[in-house]
Amino acid sequence: MGVLKRFEQRLEGLVNGTFAKVFKSEVQPVEIAGALQRECDNNATIWNRERTVVPNDFIVELSAPDYERLSPYSGQLGDELGGMVRDYAKQQRYTFMGSVKVHLEKADELDTGLYRVRSRTLASSASQQPQRSSGTPNNAYGGQGGYPPGPGPAGAPPMPSGPPPGHAPGAGGAMPRAETRRWIEINGNRHQISRPTLVLGRSTEADVRVDDPGVSRRHCEIRVGDPASIQDLGSTNGIVVDGQHTTRATLRDGSRIVVGSTTIIYRQAEG
Repeated sequence: MGVLKRFEQRLEGLVNGTFAKVFKSEVQPVEIAGALQRECDNNATIWNRERTVVPNDFIVELSAPDYERLSPYSGQLGDELGGMVRDYAKQQRYTFMGSVKVHLEKADELDTGLYRVRSRTLASSASQQPQRSSGTPNNAYGGQGGYPPGPGPAGAPPMPSGPPPGHAPGAGGAMPRAETRRWIEINGNRHQISRPTLVLGRSTEADVRVDDPGVSRRHCEIRVGDPASIQDLGSTNGIVVDGQHTTRATLRDGSRIVVGSTTIIYRQAEG
């Protein structure tokens, strides 16, 4: 069972109690949960093959009406959302630099139903400023609103200055392993894979948009690993990898992925 589904089921037991008013809001908790998952994916930093660090402190900005509806339950909702983030990180093999916290804040410039997520990576005693992940707010259904991008962060995402614990560069005189470059080719266009996950679909919210009527809005997801893999995301028409209909498959250099009537070539190379 997926992390979001488990999160929904936990909240269902509270709908007749304190969360009854929450579900009348334009912004639904499960939509915020999905945005927090995307925030982790978009800001994941790979330290080495064993460790990928993601933010652990999140601020969810809400319109004034949505904030008024949700703020009385911010403690309980923050705890549930934080638990969901921890579950998702465990599933994706992400790690944190400190405890996970989710806060709600009011943003007067947002219209009802729009929200925006900021995040930062905080060690136990750190005090970095939040990094805005995107200047465009999301709507209650995971889409983007019509606001122009806001100012970017003043610097790079805050990360520890030294190597991760237990990591000794050059230990034993071994040469560092060459980094693997990954990309996909669609209709002659190359799309680099620079994140732990890459969502393909017909929606403008997908990491790579595939303009094909036979492709679902969020059709499939390529996951970086050793080896890399592809996962169907509950699409209508499924995926075909190297001639086989499947819901999940390992990828190798030159693997052919068919979604709808579109062929995608997966590529990878050392260095």
